[in-house]
Amino acid sequence: MITNDAELKATLDRIDAFRRQVTELRHKEENPDNYRLAASGFLAEVDRMNLEVREYLSLHPAEFERTTPV
Repeated sequence: MITNDAELKATLDRIDAFRRQVTELRHKEENPDNYRLAASGFLAEVDRMNLEVREYLSLHPAEFERTTPV
């Protein structure tokens, strides 16, 4: 779970890196089946990280502070 803006930035950077990897893979892999197999893990991780980003951004900072365990 993302708990602050620094972690948010790191997660967004990681999402961008994974997207670049998948984009490069699309251009280099000639076999569609191999592409899907190789890309599926990256895309699943991008989906998971996007959910974390959405969860973090859905909370106002005041709400987030109340939900964070001490």
